[in-house]
Formats: sequence, C-alpha cells, structure tokens
Amino acid sequence: MKVQDENKLYDDINITPMLDLAYVLLVIFIIMTTASVQGIKVNLPKASASPSLAKPSTKAITIDENGQIYLDTYPVSMEELESRLRQIKASTPSFPVVIKGDTKVQYGKVAEVLELLGRLDITQLGLVTQRLVK
Repeated sequence: MKVQDENKLYDDINITPMLDLAYVLLVIFIIMTTASVQGIKVNLPKASASPSLAKPSTKAITIDENGQIYLDTYPVSMEELESRLRQIKASTPSFPVVIKGDTKVQYGKVAEVLELLGRLDITQLGLVTQRLVK
C-alpha cells in the first residue's frame, strides 16, 4: 500500500458530483416537457400577461378555426354545451370556465358562447391568449 504525501497536490478533478447534477437536471427537463397541457390545438390571439386560471375543476371551451365547439376535448353543439354546463353548475355552483378561440374564428361564435355563459350565470370566466412577444 502506498502512502500519499500530505503536501502533494491532486492533479485530477472529481466529476462525479457534476454528473449527478447533470442527471438530475435531465430528469427534471424530461418531466417538465411531458407535463404540458393536453387539448385541442388552436392559434391563440396575443395579449398581455395575465394570471392563470388553470385548476383541475376548470372547464375549457375551445372554438377551432372551423367554428367547431369543444368542451374540454369533446366536440359539442351549442345545445349540448348548454345542457352539460347546466349539469356541471348543478353539482358545482361556482366553477371557472376558460374560452380558447382560434384567431380565424368568427367573433359571433365567441359572442354566442359568452352569451350562453351569461344566461347560465357563470361568472368565473377567462379568455385564453398568447403572451405578447416584445
């Protein structure tokens, strides 16, 4: 067995802690990229930053560029949307709703959905937009 001199300098670097950190960061990035929000893909209009209403109980109404309406990810007509929202409101009187409308959709379609929410007395409402790029 060789005894090392106390005054001798080490000429190698221990990279094990750096590799541990790299692996932890890699796992974090993988988890974060796979945890994105699922749903129907639409082109959102741009607006300023606003607080997020994303909660598990939040219902998303999406209007794609063809005018098709989706409740969460299921296609519905206006009558089906009204009946489903009435059922949800009966079980949960106060639930938030977000509306995601494609930039190419007619404004009247979004106005119809807003009018329906007003008739059902749903007051926790948000419009989803993209952040402004400066």
